[in-house]
Amino acid sequence: MLILSRKKDESIIIGNDIEITIIEIEDGKVKLGIDAPRNIDIHRKEIYLQIQEENQKASQSKIDMENLKKLLKNPKV
Repeated sequence: MLILSRKKDESIIIGNDIEITIIEIEDGKVKLGIDAPRNIDIHRKEIYLQIQEENQKASQSKIDMENLKKLLKNPKV
């Protein structure tokens, strides 16, 4: 992990096209501004983890649906 110190209105650059700027520091909170191409997804970590969990559940449902289809095509009597 890279650790940097930045002050208000200072930035870091990631790659050639992502800039993160410190907008405000107040009461132990840091407000960031992120300038990135529209095709880059940006999420808070807790939201990202929820998305990953939902994707995992959805992919599991797909597997279950495929098994159900197989059972319906070949029912055992």
